[in-house]
Amino acid sequence: MRAALLHAVGDDKLDIRDDVTLAPVGPTEVRVRVRATGVCHSDLSAMSGVLPQPVPLVPGHEGAGEVVEVGDHVTSVQPGDHVIISWRPACQECRLCVGGQPYLCMKYTVEAFSKGNFRFGGDTMAFGMAGCGTWAEEVVIPWQGAIRIDADVPWEAAALIGCGITTGVGAAVNTARVRPGSTVAVVGCGGVGLSVIQGARLSGARVILAVDPLESKHELARKVGATHAVTPDGVQGALAELTGGQGFDHAFEAVGKGATIQATWQLARQGGDVIVVGAGALDDMVSISAFSLLFEGKKLLSSVYGEADVRHDFPYFADLYKAGRLDLDSMISARIRLADLNDAVAALKGGEVLRQIVILD
Repeated sequence: MRAALLHAVGDDKLDIRDDVTLAPVGPTEVRVRVRATGVCHSDLSAMSGVLPQPVPLVPGHEGAGEVVEVGDHVTSVQPGDHVIISWRPACQECRLCVGGQPYLCMKYTVEAFSKGNFRFGGDTMAFGMAGCGTWAEEVVIPWQGAIRIDADVPWEAAALIGCGITTGVGAAVNTARVRPGSTVAVVGCGGVGLSVIQGARLSGARVILAVDPLESKHELARKVGATHAVTPDGVQGALAELTGGQGFDHAFEAVGKGATIQATWQLARQGGDVIVVGAGALDDMVSISAFSLLFEGKKLLSSVYGEADVRHDFPYFADLYKAGRLDLDSMISARIRLADLNDAVAALKGGEVLRQIVILD
């Protein structure tokens, strides 16, 4: 089968080849024919080493497809089912899962660093990003990572739900629990930031400020729910105009940089929430004064995978899309083929392109 391989961290070019095979499906695993997969900034971070991954690596973690084979012990899905792939499958047995935090379960994430389901060039093992590797025609994943959805959800929309939508909408709905009439600021208008905006709109926020240095992203931010949009230079004016200088109830950072986390901290009001959604580097540190941390009463929160329970949230977001409440189609910049992945990666690095969807058929 065809797949895109990264041979070494930092490589600019992917090796797109057609001699890749899969390990046999285990008793608790599922083989999925990938129909659509996103090209996401997290994939770039895996390629550059910001998000550590073993190599050789098949990138890709945001995908949807059709089940073609299941292990002997799998009862949750069957061949022919349409599924969204979860890059953070929860074991559903550990203390975190049972305690209501399945998005923090690391069982299969840890296993992914020692188990490669791909083979190429004969019998050379390759790993899948986050245990997935959706930049391939097929993947083998734990059954917990294949979440069934209705067959009338388009593959492209389903793929977006697999990461960007769940991460962003979930940050607003599950982590911040934005309430009607709230004021919200979102720093970074990539796919995740736009999804936060949509989550805030769904929750009834009164003011939603989008902040991004690229003015070309402002129009789309408004289309999906932002009431105002500014570049970083316009933040102080917007803060004064929209909140009387008091700050926002919820300030989201969707970039993954220490500097923007600190800037986002300044946007929240006393007693407000600062929610970190962007995935940053291990050595990128954030400095906040201990005095400010205590006496301003702000809450610094992280939102991993939108604090989602994907068993509920994937189908729920799909239903919102079908009802016209989530705009996923506008968030797709281009539909491409697997052979064009190197061009897609270069375009995403350039900053202007939002989400490109790879169609595999």
